[in-house]
Amino acid sequence: MGEAIVEIGHLRKVFGKLVAIEDLSFTVGRGEIVGLLGANGAGKTTALSILMGLITPTSGSARVFGLELERHRVAILQRMNFSSAYTALPSNLRVEENLMVFARLYSVRNAQRKIDELLELLEIAHLKKRVAGRLSSGESARVSLCKSLLNDPELLLLDEPTASLDPDIADKVRKWLRLVQRERGIGMIYTSHTMRDVEEVCDRVLFMRQGRVFAEGTPADIVARFREKSLESLFIRVARDGELEEES
Repeated sequence: MGEAIVEIGHLRKVFGKLVAIEDLSFTVGRGEIVGLLGANGAGKTTALSILMGLITPTSGSARVFGLELERHRVAILQRMNFSSAYTALPSNLRVEENLMVFARLYSVRNAQRKIDELLELLEIAHLKKRVAGRLSSGESARVSLCKSLLNDPELLLLDEPTASLDPDIADKVRKWLRLVQRERGIGMIYTSHTMRDVEEVCDRVLFMRQGRVFAEGTPADIVARFREKSLESLFIRVARDGELEEES
């Protein structure tokens, strides 16, 4: 792992009587893809929301690029980006117009050229003049990925990026992400319920349960430690049983 660009220390987040994150600590190195896994309610979305500055932790520390997130939120957000299969772009604008709006927000130089390059990379140049509200869910997901790369981020947060894609496009997206990682050295935090994504894309995974990390390592290492046949069977076991014992 290279230098740490994300440093989360003993993070805790409470909403009223609900403890969303209990005691969360992890790091992400420059150019590393880290999978954040866990059943619904494990705390993944809360962790991403804190990193995006959308909510404030109850206690603990969050540093990104060596800066305290709470004090340097704007400077940090300029150097990172986010994509989710569940976040829609303004539906009344054309794809090109949507991307231009975000390019201007990020002060992207040569914005039109950058937009054209990304549309070609994700094989959706033919959607350039299409109104966003008329795109399929898979097309929208790829436009969102274009948006997330506009500012050449050093850190990319990906929330289920292949959730609405057919197997062929999902495979292409996984390969694109690895290509971008190699060529640009982008660190990524990747959430997914599709274990094939995690196994093919992530260098390291953090398995969360009840707001804590209970297992960390490569996908293969974690499967071996808990004596499961696959990451998917381990995920199901965690979701159903909760309690796990490592191989002694």
